[in-house]
Amino acid sequence: MKSVVTAARPVWSRRRALVSAPSRPKRSSLSGPFFCGAVLVVLFLAACAVFPQWIASYSPTDMRADRILQPPGAAHLFGTDYFGRDVFSVVVYGARSSLLIGVASVLLGGLAGSLIGALSGYIGGAVDTVLMRFIDILMAIPSLLLALAIAAALGPSLFNVVLAVSVSAVPRYARVLRGQVLSIKARPYVTASRSVGASHPHILLRHVLPGSWSPLLVMATIGVGSSILIGASLSFLGLGVLREIPDWGTLLSQGRGYLTVAWWMATFPGMAITLFVLAINLIGDRLRDRLDPKRSP
Repeated sequence: MKSVVTAARPVWSRRRALVSAPSRPKRSSLSGPFFCGAVLVVLFLAACAVFPQWIASYSPTDMRADRILQPPGAAHLFGTDYFGRDVFSVVVYGARSSLLIGVASVLLGGLAGSLIGALSGYIGGAVDTVLMRFIDILMAIPSLLLALAIAAALGPSLFNVVLAVSVSAVPRYARVLRGQVLSIKARPYVTASRSVGASHPHILLRHVLPGSWSPLLVMATIGVGSSILIGASLSFLGLGVLREIPDWGTLLSQGRGYLTVAWWMATFPGMAITLFVLAINLIGDRLRDRLDPKRSP
């Protein structure tokens, strides 16, 4: 009887350990129908921006007076506008300016914010105080309002829109990278590298920054969608790109006056913005789940 109780005890102990052990969330894999659909949407819109002549059925400047305000159909998938242009072709060609604003703004804003955050977190002291107070001033102003003020002061053009959206994105990257640098520079391997006489640029480039890239990658991915939204808002207000081929925000502005007679003029550019932002945010969420060190593999 004693041997039976003794033999059963480890089984009960193992069961209690399994019950009491906290369940850790599984790391999300980069797969699934929603993720694959989001990747396909982003790839298709990127192809529209790079090779619009391969996808569009008509030229975006082809105006036909006999086809003004025709509804969506077989000849014109998204209908025509008040110039007789094919709306699908105009949306395809407009993807270039919209995606260029999003990607360029993330690159410029991310690089500037990362530089400020890295210097502030690694040097510390008075440099940290001055730089962070400057970032606090920028963060006190909403991103859209800050971009609107800069674009209104500089005037409507592609470069000014990219600059305005980039400046509005700097505080987020600076804050995130500063926190990462403060956490990593106090770790033992950084202290050991400093004790053997490694230079500060070597420590920053070889030990600190490589461990800080994952949250910035997620922020940059999601930031492309946010930058496109802000750029479209500026174009909607008349402060965006002044070109013969309008971007998505300008198409929305042109179609708002025809909602009662030609709903397709504003609906399809708005759907393009919505689909791209949803897709890029879904990809960013999956990357965040995948790169989160607190989640188990």
